[in-house]
Amino acid sequence: MLNFSYSKLKSSHEGPWIMVDLLMLALLIINLIWLLFDGLFATQAFKSILASMSPGLVSGYAPIHENFVLYDLAFVIIFLTEFCVRWVAAVVRKTYVRWYFFPFIHWYDLVGCIPLGGARIFRFLRIFSIIYRLQKYQIIDLRNTAVYRFTLFYYDVFVEELSDRIVVKVLSDAQKDIAAGSPLIEDISKQVIATRLPILTQWLSSIMVHIGESIEHNDHGESVRSHVHKSVGKAVRTNSQVSTLKLLPVLGNTIEKTLEQSVTDIVTQSIINLLKDVTPEKIDDFIEHGLGRFSNEDHMLDQEVLTIVNECLELVKQHVSQQRWKDSFATQNASNDAPLNENT
Repeated sequence: MLNFSYSKLKSSHEGPWIMVDLLMLALLIINLIWLLFDGLFATQAFKSILASMSPGLVSGYAPIHENFVLYDLAFVIIFLTEFCVRWVAAVVRKTYVRWYFFPFIHWYDLVGCIPLGGARIFRFLRIFSIIYRLQKYQIIDLRNTAVYRFTLFYYDVFVEELSDRIVVKVLSDAQKDIAAGSPLIEDISKQVIATRLPILTQWLSSIMVHIGESIEHNDHGESVRSHVHKSVGKAVRTNSQVSTLKLLPVLGNTIEKTLEQSVTDIVTQSIINLLKDVTPEKIDDFIEHGLGRFSNEDHMLDQEVLTIVNECLELVKQHVSQQRWKDSFATQNASNDAPLNENT
């Protein structure tokens, strides 16, 4: 059911323009009905039907039909006047970036004013634009109408079908490129990663230096130093050569503990120095001479990655191809059939 809000109309700052929209909507409906009637009047079959119903109507309307263009020009003048007024208002309000944008954006209003049969059809679009503005300012509410639900549902169907086919086509072309031996991984390495390598190495270097300073800090690095101490202590105690020190009388345990503490301090300080001494240049050298050398296994891994990408794209295609509007349609039919079943 169509809802009309008179309170929204009174409180809206666009009230005068909305009143103009309502007036233009009424004139458009009258004009389009008249155009339809005049077009049918031009056919002999329609004239015969009218003559059988009211002969006087046919004879009385014949002069109007012959000069219908003049009558239509009266509507055209009103439509053009309203168009020009809105254009001036848009310029004053600076609605658009340039003053001449208005006729390009509202081209259907301008084309619809041409008094020719093919151009008059664009007056229908003007009705839709007015209804959209009324809905936008909440003067009317079409959401509860059957026409709105019908239009919205099939609009969603059209958009979903169109977008699904476009996405599937794009993904299928990507799969063909991968199957044809597209050097995707190499292109990613050269065009994406390589261009950002200086920033990445600088970031890695700063992260490692920060970790080293955190470990060296008395409070922040206590957990790491404690873990290193336990790990190194366990390794020292289980070492066969170090365990022989316990055989020394009196000094054996002392020497073992001193050695354990010394090794722990050396290992901890070595880790700290290693992290703090890492520079972007050293990371670049490591990537170039270490990670930069690929073996056959690496190329096999590249192919496996491409296969994974291809399979993921296939799954995405299957997911995109699902026609969700059919599920919505089935759910809607089920909800509509439910009251019927209850009544029976």
